[in-house]
This record gives sequence, structure tokens and C-alpha cells, in this order.
Amino acid sequence: MKYLRYGPPGAEKPGMLDAGGALRDLSGVIDDVAGPALARLGGHDPEALPRVEGTPRIGPCVGRVGKFIGIGLNYFDHAAEIGAKAPAEPIVFLKATSSIAGPNDPIPVPRGSEKTDWEVELGVVIGRTAKYVAEPAALDHVAGYCVVNDVSERALQIERGGQWTKGKSCDGFGPVGPWLVTPDEAGDPQALRLTLSVNGDPRQDGTTATMIFSVAHVIAYLSQLMTLHPGDIIATGTPPGVGMGMKPPQFLRAGDVVELSVEGLGTQRQEVVAG
Repeated sequence: MKYLRYGPPGAEKPGMLDAGGALRDLSGVIDDVAGPALARLGGHDPEALPRVEGTPRIGPCVGRVGKFIGIGLNYFDHAAEIGAKAPAEPIVFLKATSSIAGPNDPIPVPRGSEKTDWEVELGVVIGRTAKYVAEPAALDHVAGYCVVNDVSERALQIERGGQWTKGKSCDGFGPVGPWLVTPDEAGDPQALRLTLSVNGDPRQDGTTATMIFSVAHVIAYLSQLMTLHPGDIIATGTPPGVGMGMKPPQFLRAGDVVELSVEGLGTQRQEVVAG
């Protein structure tokens, strides 16, 4: 099933798609696609829900996010394109939850930025509390999967010292959605194609099959470090084709249009604007 949130920023309502792709209002059943409700997703009959007319804004597909966790250099081919060795264990960083945006909201380029970059990623949303989870049981804690654009300002991330978080956390740097797709419909998380284009020109085209650390491994690993709660989002890394890896490097400018998708999880479209 495909769940989503729609409406103005900060006032999104829960919804889901019916078999024909029409938006249905889920607010009479759950208060939000968030928190404890994530463990109960599935089993809703969209045909029994009110149809939402018009074309409302689509918001982030999960609300009240406690942690937004990123995994760096998690594709063999992406590590190779930037000349990095494959890490021995997952590289973990945080994105501020204030960076979360809807899938079609604009991407603001921070003031003075010359190196704002794109990264299409498979997003994992936790549905049940995970602490000291063994890898074979890790996927049992997943509420669903979604598209994430891990927008990154490379000068802040790499050239200014300190941790990656500051280059990952600018406003609008975390578009999430459009849908939260339940595991039964999403299928094998290690067999999904990811694509991204800028102004219609293909930039990224990869597959989760080339991940260094699988989704199950990442969840189990993180659960040894911190408790994962319902609504936490994990951005699991990006395939090759980022702007930083191009020769010469290319970065986003106001007026650019970024389009990205993960197989079966929907498409995002963002216009880049001056911050």
C-alpha cells in the first residue's frame, strides 16, 4: 500500500492511494502517518475512504520524525567515482529534521553556496522500536520505504572541517516521499533501481544491489548504537553520478530542475531556488 501526507506545510493530513492512483483521506482512521500508527499500516481499504479532490501539495510521507540518519559511501560504484575506499563499517551522519521537505518543494541554495549537490537514495522508515536487533530480524522493524534526496552542500560537508552534518542539514535539504510504500508492495529493498536527472539530463542510474551494507545490516548496526523509534528515517546512501564526482564537478544553481525516483516508490521533482 502507498501512504502519504498532503496539505500545507505543518498542516498535512494522512492519506493513501487507491488502485487507480486517486488520493484518499485517511484522517478519519489515523491522526497522521507518524509515531505508533506506523506499526499499524496495512489493511486499510482505500475504496472506503473519502476521495480528495483537486491537486493538493504532497508533503513528507512521514510526520513527527525523531531522527533523520544518513549512511555515507554505501555503494561500491559511488565510492569508486570519488576515489574513496569502501568503508569497513557504515559511515553514519545525521541530517537535521528541519531539513525535511515535501517531494516537490523547492530546494533553496544556501547563501554563498557554490557546491550544492544531489543524491537520490532509498529511504527506510522505522515502524517498530529497534534496539539490539539481529540482522535476520531487522526488516521486521520497517514500516515502509520512500524516496529521499540527500541534498548536500559539499563545501560545508568536506572543506570546512568538523562533521558532515552541517553540509547535510540546510533548510530543504531532505525531500522525502511522495509515498511511504509498505514492505509487501515495495519488494526486495536490495533490488530497486534509482535514477536522477538535472534539467532532463541523466545524472544517476544505479541499483540498491550494489550497496556495500544492506538495508538489514544498516538497521541492525544502527540499533546497536541507538534505539530506533517509529518514524525515524534512514537514508541508505547514493549510487554514482553525483555532481561532486563529475569531471569537472557540476553543482546546482537557481533555476535548475531535479527529478528523481526509486523503482516502485514514486518520483520527486524540485526546482532549485536562491536561499
